[in-house]
Amino acid sequence: MGFYREQIVPRIIDRACGGPDMTPLRQQTCAGLSGVIVELGFGSGLNVASYPPEVTLVHAIEPSKVGASLSAARVAGSAIPIEFSGLRGESLPLEDDSCDGALCTFTLCTIADVDAALLELRRVLRPGAPFHFLEHGIAPDEGIRRWQRRLDPLQQRLADGCHLTRDPVGIVRDAGFRIESHESSYRRGPKPWVYFTFGRAIAPQDKVKTPPSRFTPSGE
Repeated sequence: MGFYREQIVPRIIDRACGGPDMTPLRQQTCAGLSGVIVELGFGSGLNVASYPPEVTLVHAIEPSKVGASLSAARVAGSAIPIEFSGLRGESLPLEDDSCDGALCTFTLCTIADVDAALLELRRVLRPGAPFHFLEHGIAPDEGIRRWQRRLDPLQQRLADGCHLTRDPVGIVRDAGFRIESHESSYRRGPKPWVYFTFGRAIAPQDKVKTPPSRFTPSGE
């Protein structure tokens, strides 16, 4: 599965998540961000065209070398500086309170230790900073949920750990963020995969203290 995971999955995601029908959702998710932001799961840079002009720097967090390679043209054409600043959301090589906002799209479903990643996000965000997310997840209809539970083991194998059954709003709230607003609905496509949630959350005022030994320089 190594070649498939490393070489094929990033290209599938680039195609599956890069259609024109996704553009309005990405624009909605990025709207309102400003200053220095950190993007978890930068992928192939599908959000680059939707960054508001008020954003001054993007710290891109992306473990896939192929994903980063696929983003090259988008990064080169961006008017906003983009720095690849880490490989894993669970260990961000960024200073405390160094980011004015955070962004992730279709990422919370895949991070192995999503709780640790969100605690890291709390650490690097200044108090009261916005966190915008666009995710798929567990559906409200029991019939669809049953299918999601059945398909989840296969989904994780075929999509590099992606879960169909996570609740993005609950995950963000349980990490201590205040949910400011969220909207959920089915989009076009097979229902187990297309129950999407767009949310805006606020970083809490209290800071998480994590031992420095957890953090490693970018690229290590």
